[in-house]
Amino acid sequence: MIDLFFATLGSLLTLQHMGYMLAGVSLGLVIGVLPGVGGIAGLSLLLPFLYGMNETSALAMLIGLLAIVPTADTFTSILMGIPGSSASQATVLDGFPLAKQGQAARALSAAFAASMIGGLFGALLLTFAVLVASPIILSFGSAELFMLTLFGLSMVGVLSGANMVKGIASACLGLAFGLVGAAPATSEYRMDFGMLYLSDGIPLVAVALGIFALPEILDLLRGGGAIAQGAPLGKGWYRGVSDTLKNIWLTLRCSGIGALIGAIPGIGGSVVDWIAYGHVVQTSKDRSQFGKGDIRGVIAPESANNATAAGALLPTLLFGIPGSGSMAIFLAAMILLGIQPGPGMANENLSVTYTIIWSLAIANVIGTAMCILLAPGIAKLTAVRYALIAPFMIMVICFAAFQATRSFADLMALLAMGLVGMFMRRFGWSRPAFLIGFVLALGGERYLYQAVQFYGWGFVTRPLVLVIGAITLLSIYFGLRGTKVGATKIESEGSAADSVAQRMAPQIVFTLITLAAFGFAIQQGLQVSFLAMIFPVSVGVVGGLAALLLLVQQMRGPVAAGSANFDGEANATDGGPWRFLFWFLGFMAAIGVVGFFAALVGFFLVFLRVIARSSWIQAVLLTAGAAGLMLGLANALNLVFPGGLLQEYYDLPWPFR
Repeated sequence: MIDLFFATLGSLLTLQHMGYMLAGVSLGLVIGVLPGVGGIAGLSLLLPFLYGMNETSALAMLIGLLAIVPTADTFTSILMGIPGSSASQATVLDGFPLAKQGQAARALSAAFAASMIGGLFGALLLTFAVLVASPIILSFGSAELFMLTLFGLSMVGVLSGANMVKGIASACLGLAFGLVGAAPATSEYRMDFGMLYLSDGIPLVAVALGIFALPEILDLLRGGGAIAQGAPLGKGWYRGVSDTLKNIWLTLRCSGIGALIGAIPGIGGSVVDWIAYGHVVQTSKDRSQFGKGDIRGVIAPESANNATAAGALLPTLLFGIPGSGSMAIFLAAMILLGIQPGPGMANENLSVTYTIIWSLAIANVIGTAMCILLAPGIAKLTAVRYALIAPFMIMVICFAAFQATRSFADLMALLAMGLVGMFMRRFGWSRPAFLIGFVLALGGERYLYQAVQFYGWGFVTRPLVLVIGAITLLSIYFGLRGTKVGATKIESEGSAADSVAQRMAPQIVFTLITLAAFGFAIQQGLQVSFLAMIFPVSVGVVGGLAALLLLVQQMRGPVAAGSANFDGEANATDGGPWRFLFWFLGFMAAIGVVGFFAALVGFFLVFLRVIARSSWIQAVLLTAGAAGLMLGLANALNLVFPGGLLQEYYDLPWPFR
């Protein structure tokens, strides 16, 4: 077996195979840098090229892409505050503040080093797990997966900030949004307002980009300068690697968490970064800098999300059960190559398995080296005036959101979630808690339904359920240690208490709207059958009680209400971020009239001339570059952009339709 292990390495280390791996890594790097596109789109692009390819070369190319995407998506998470993918959302919390402090180099190098260690550790675990992990994976049924969902929700205590009540309300609000559409138990529709688009729920990419990306873009535009307030890069390339090595035990722990979560089908990479982030906060004595620029908040999720890819390969190879969306495409690629996943991958097809493992390890090293080489140039974007970068970011997040269902409604969902994110950011509600609630909503409901169907309500007494339940209780305990359920001292920079008190009215209005949303969830739940009713009614009741308690705190004044983002918007003379929101609204309206591509060209020219105050030459060149990028992506993905009202009357040529 050892001879076969190293013989497989020898067959992989040829010029042809390494060339294909490099091609996969390069494409993965580009895909990872584009927010919201992700490994599913990248692997889909490679599928047509697999016909007739050598098995080893094809696997090297596929794994090369798969390995680098979780590393490359770190760029936008740290430099722009925009989650590169669903697995890099938690990296934003500390990575972006570090970039704004002029420590982008340190954050990036720490992230890349942690990613490489996580990837290598995952490959090492996969080597041994292929032979021994089958019984463990098979022991996880719907009951255990439901308890793992509750474990993920236990991170709310860590992600709530200073006010646990707001954290619970935020998580329940995310759960409510996640329950929009058909109930997994009975296929009855809830909270869809009779709209066909909402029958399948709100797409995750629109929610993630709306909650995190759009508010950050508008806030940075309001500042008027570059992202980094001091030195754009700092001198932290070696310091970041040193930080990772100093926290090597944390890196290995989170890598193990990532591999374990990845190996369990149905949980996937959308939540593993939050679990790793919650773990590092819970196990740290000094939590004061988390969310403000703690390097450990970058190391933990980045090591976990890279190890997740190796973990997700385990059920994919041994059982033919994809551990994630990307793995579903990889499974299809294996079948195209004539490889049959299943228990045979651990004996007669062991050489194929070892090829995948070696490809994963080598691709992580090559990908990390490429990211480090390109990072100085990419990181210089933090020194550029943000008004020049913002239209590109708006273009990219609109393009990413449009990938969900490829309809204009995706852009409307992005706008709606952006508004929710702006208010949550301003009033100190936990956006991470909201997002983890949204991610776990439908999965949790599905697992509960299946657990009750298969085992009855006695599923709570299953041994592994009790173990996970005990771990969840410990997680809640450690999360509550540094979080107050009630009041906290408010931080109002340079603002008098009376001035802050005058600005409580908008917060109260937002809380009342949230309370109405929970009431609507209860009302919708009571109209469907019992199994489809449990989750929306439970979420509405718990979230409503939390919102009521928060409302009482807010009525008592700002100190009782807990910390909030009082940034002087009420007295702002520049219109705050709302002025730039109107630009985004104008872009959406133009798309509805003339279509995406024509609106994009017009938006770029006008924005660069009016807001960025660019010369005509600079504006035209930047607009041409943006248009060329969109045309290239549309051609590669066989994409038809959203058309406008003009398309209904005129047969416009591609790409104006």
